[in-house]
Amino acid sequence: MSVLALSELTLSHFRSHRAGRLVLDGRPVAIHGPNGAGKTNILEAVSLLSPGRGLRRAAAEEMARRPEALGWKIAATIRSLWQVHEVETWAEPGQSRQVRIDDKAASQAALGRIARVLWLVPAMDRLWLEGAEGRRRFLDRMVLSFEPGHAEAALAYEKAMRERNRLLKEEARDGAWYGALEGQMAEAGAAIIANRAAALARLAAAQEGAETAFPAATLTLSHPEGDLPESAGELTEAFAAGRRRDMAAGRTLVGPHRIDMGATYAAKGVAADQCSTGEQKALLISLILANARALAEDFGAPPILLLDEVAAHLDAGRRAALYDEICALGAQAFMTGTGAELFEALGDRAQAFEVHETGGNSEITEGRLA
Repeated sequence: MSVLALSELTLSHFRSHRAGRLVLDGRPVAIHGPNGAGKTNILEAVSLLSPGRGLRRAAAEEMARRPEALGWKIAATIRSLWQVHEVETWAEPGQSRQVRIDDKAASQAALGRIARVLWLVPAMDRLWLEGAEGRRRFLDRMVLSFEPGHAEAALAYEKAMRERNRLLKEEARDGAWYGALEGQMAEAGAAIIANRAAALARLAAAQEGAETAFPAATLTLSHPEGDLPESAGELTEAFAAGRRRDMAAGRTLVGPHRIDMGATYAAKGVAADQCSTGEQKALLISLILANARALAEDFGAPPILLLDEVAAHLDAGRRAALYDEICALGAQAFMTGTGAELFEALGDRAQAFEVHETGGNSEITEGRLA
């Protein structure tokens, strides 16, 4: 199988890193150091080599190193399939994020054609216990990994829905205005629904028959209003029929923006929100691994994985199993933890870096696990 991996990563005035550089050889990367040293900032930098706002969903100005606030820059050399690309992304003070690929200005969407990046961060540990919005975001990130065009459909839907909601709050009565916006929402909404269904099918196939130490999750989609129309025509009718009720609520009550994702521990038949903390973490890891296996087939190379504090809630046996699966997949996984001992089971199968904070600046040094 082909390779997708970083061979070099450089940070400049990014978060706590005044300057930092990692030279990489394609193996998994174990990053250890005390809390607050700047480990997660490295993962966030890698996440910005894909479309979107990164694993923290931060605004561009929030990523600039303080107190200088001079702007920031990330540069990377990426081996993607049979090509090598030089990628830069940066933001000047008061400006939005910019991207350059092989010395040419590019869109964020173009990053998705070069690299696929998946992540799991501690904030996701409560995914099954908190509100539906976080689960939709998690779902759509998986969908986006399969279908980069999903972002355009989501943006088109959100833009049209904001305008429709404005009309509803103003109690506008012009049917033509509603009809035009609802047509746009229906077209984009049908694409969103189809993309999500296709992604769930790919994940189910990737989990079926896979030999893994992590429990398979059965995923389902639901809507608080009951069955959700799926075609553009059905959505158009539903939006038109719901205008009076939506006007009373001041917002759109039916549509893919209200879908929720549920998960069940397949072998036990237990809903994820009823599982133990360790089981919930294992289910999340299982989904990330399934996503990675499916992408390896579709894209031609396993994605880059970002696993922040991945050892949390995993015993030594399951940690070792996770490392074995990452290595078998052939993925370049960036993993963080407070101590090198958490990654001992990787031995020389991984590169190790230590991050420590000195005088408000994060410093990176290369180390060993074995």
